[in-house]
Amino acid sequence: MKLVFSGNDFKYEIEGVMKLFIPATLFDISYIDESFSFGDTVGDMAFIRRVQKGERVLLYALCRIGEKYKHSKAFISADTPDTNNECELALCKCLFKCMTYLTGKTPEWGVITGVRPVKRVNLLLRQGKSEGEIREYMRSRYLCSDKKADIALKTAYTQEKILKTLDKNSFGLYVSIPFCPTRCAYCSFVSQSIEGCTKMIPEYVRQLCEEIEYTAGLCNRAGIYPDSVYFGGGTPTTLSASQLEAVMGRIEKCFDMSRVREYTVEAGRPDTITREKLETIKRMGAGRVSINPQTLNDKVLKAIGRRHTVGQFFESFELAKAVGFDVINTDIIAGLPEDDIQSFQNTVDTLIDKEADNITVHTLSIKRAARLNHEGTQTALHNPAAQMVEYATKRLLDNGYSPYYLYRQKNMADNQENIGWAKPDKESLYNIYIMEEVQTIIAVGAGGSTKLVDLDGGRLERVFNYKYPSEYLKGFDEMIRRRGAIEEFYEKK
Repeated sequence: MKLVFSGNDFKYEIEGVMKLFIPATLFDISYIDESFSFGDTVGDMAFIRRVQKGERVLLYALCRIGEKYKHSKAFISADTPDTNNECELALCKCLFKCMTYLTGKTPEWGVITGVRPVKRVNLLLRQGKSEGEIREYMRSRYLCSDKKADIALKTAYTQEKILKTLDKNSFGLYVSIPFCPTRCAYCSFVSQSIEGCTKMIPEYVRQLCEEIEYTAGLCNRAGIYPDSVYFGGGTPTTLSASQLEAVMGRIEKCFDMSRVREYTVEAGRPDTITREKLETIKRMGAGRVSINPQTLNDKVLKAIGRRHTVGQFFESFELAKAVGFDVINTDIIAGLPEDDIQSFQNTVDTLIDKEADNITVHTLSIKRAARLNHEGTQTALHNPAAQMVEYATKRLLDNGYSPYYLYRQKNMADNQENIGWAKPDKESLYNIYIMEEVQTIIAVGAGGSTKLVDLDGGRLERVFNYKYPSEYLKGFDEMIRRRGAIEEFYEKK
């Protein structure tokens, strides 16, 4: 499909809106002057124009799919504060209305394409807005449905008490273990199958420990301390028990752990879990563990490239309970290939019956790097994900779970969202703080993205590690040099 821009360059947001209606699509982009004639063109197209007419700016969208056309326009005053952003939003809304008419779809989040819709609600709550005012604002400004505004409000209320406990001198420590037993068909994270890199892992662990030690020195000099520790990946439990102990032991040795309120390790793949690993993780200080089935349907697990079975998940879950973790999280995905409503409902109901402390309901997102997006498989984008999410929402609310963090991604099935649900006082501080961008996150390991946050000064800066393990190992000295940005950031405060 062609996207033709005139008088504007709002490509990023316009593409985001278009992908609400036509997911996983590459667009043919062009820029033209005012002499362009839509009638001289052929094929599916969206024409997006911005033009000033005296003291007003005309925002105009004209779309064609097949033989059907639709146009929408808006005017704003040329002296409107933040004119560029307001023009962009108005054009997105015009395009949204056209595409709703042409496709018959009405995405429930409206023109909100960013990953953090709850941030908007939190800001409005801090301004003293009522629930009714917030719903009206979300509806009129972003074309958001009342149902999605409600879930954003519920999430914001859960976060309220937790956000108040944040110390501006604290940070979350993220430890990247970018290895997995196999690569899932839907995954685009930076991870490598362990089959091809077994020899690399000991050296990775050694250099990761070096980076931890160096980074701890920077943090100590900057006067900041860890509030939470989160091992993610990949699958951290692809490491052996002794390797996990080495990394966790280096963290304990180098950082001041006396004020750590939360320590999480993703043991996501049941086929990597052993009692020895879980006992090591618990002994070394982690109180939270994730064991992620994604689905409780063996046929679906096979379709997405997971080698574990439903039976292995149950065994790992019970083992984690027996070892004595404070919180066990489980992740599931709505909209997976080969899954259906009844199968997904069984997954939700079973996890509730198992009394999982956290249940994170993801919606399938087909990203550029994911295998499903390169196999000509578009069926995953045309499935009843919305019904699945709606069922999970009702069941979890009815059983005492509350939403505590929420984020969106591009190309999500049925334009849904990912929501973390928790029993009272079982919420993840790390997930809330990183999603709302209110706390510095110091990341170590390949693919780690450090996010430095200064709320008082309104500053947010990022420091990136090398993406892949091989790059991380080869470019270690240069990457360590980049770490100096952490100390420099806090010197400016």
